[in-house]
Amino acid sequence: MRSGDVKQVLYEVLEDTGGRRVAARLLRQFLIFLIISNIALAVVETVPEVHAFLGDHLKLVQLGCGAIFLAEYILRLYVADLHPPLRRFGPIRSRLRYAVQPDAIVDLIGALPLLFVLFLPDQAVTIVVVLRLLRFFKLARYSPALRSLISAVAAERKALLGSSMIIFGVVLLAATLMYLIENQHQPEKFRSILHGIYWAITTVTTVGYGDVVPVSNLGKMIGGVVMLMGYGLIALPVGIIASAFAREIHSRDFVVTWSMVARVPLFEDLKATEIAEVAKLLQALSVRKGAVIAHVGDVADRMYFISDGEVAIKLPHETVYLGQGSFFGELALINQTPRTAAIIADTDCQLLVLEAGALKHLMDRDAALAKKIMEEARARAFAGKKVLGELAEEELQQAGVFASADEIREEPELFADDGRETEKDPA
Repeated sequence: MRSGDVKQVLYEVLEDTGGRRVAARLLRQFLIFLIISNIALAVVETVPEVHAFLGDHLKLVQLGCGAIFLAEYILRLYVADLHPPLRRFGPIRSRLRYAVQPDAIVDLIGALPLLFVLFLPDQAVTIVVVLRLLRFFKLARYSPALRSLISAVAAERKALLGSSMIIFGVVLLAATLMYLIENQHQPEKFRSILHGIYWAITTVTTVGYGDVVPVSNLGKMIGGVVMLMGYGLIALPVGIIASAFAREIHSRDFVVTWSMVARVPLFEDLKATEIAEVAKLLQALSVRKGAVIAHVGDVADRMYFISDGEVAIKLPHETVYLGQGSFFGELALINQTPRTAAIIADTDCQLLVLEAGALKHLMDRDAALAKKIMEEARARAFAGKKVLGELAEEELQQAGVFASADEIREEPELFADDGRETEKDPA
């Protein structure tokens, strides 16, 4: 295998962008396990009894984990010039640009503890412990929810800054009033406004340690008001983040769903609003590994989009695997013929289902939409689009099985006139 091919394979596995989804998923799961285990070990190692009993073994494990994280960072930097947005910058500038991206900086932080341990074993104990715990942020690469939360916070940073200013203003006002009122009664506890700020923060956040409390009637009255205001003040940033997070998740799911529907040849000529109407018809379906999604002989009256997981389509002479982002069963929306292949969940799957009946109701309500879909269906039939079992050409291509029209013409004996695969001659 040439070096360029090796580099392309590394890129597809590390960035999960190609057809090597199984290897990419295994690597992702291994790295997630390694990150969580590494953080747990860094915490447990601070227990004196554990450190005394397993110190040497834990050090070897940490060194091994550090070596893996360092190798991961170097390999990601090595394939950085294959990223589509960075290719035009050349091999050096593309790697420099990649190195300053947030994900790359977090990967570097994950690799730094090994370098500190090797070159500064005695002077950087505290730094190493902190950096090991910062490996937690590497999970953001593999957690869409965590990335969405970070995006939500970044999107609402102005609103969060505004709410923080309001909270700080209330804290400062309450501290000043309490200093003016309680200084005469408790000069040792309210010696300055700074001491009052400590009381105000513990009161607004409803912590209330009890080490500093007002004793005058007016001070108690102000303290009660500050306590009640604390509930509303803390709810401000929480509400902002919660609503932004929900909006981010909804937007991401809509974009993913919309893009999957737009990829289907039957809908590719529709307007954005029409694709959105089709996307609204999708129903979520969770399937456990090994479960049969459809049996041979069932009426094919729905198509499926894979939002997570992988399915296996058992064709007569081979098995086709489709992963996240793929679709299958497009022809079922129009033909509704008996299925010629069993569809089985190869892993736990999250599917989106579009039923032919629901699409028909939408087409009955929207004549223009119905006309476009039917014209595309007739055009595909007129163009002689052949199928292999359940899959049209586009579905075969996304699975890595390239049965183009030219290939079908070269081997016509594999395909019957009705579009179904026939058995090969044993000879």
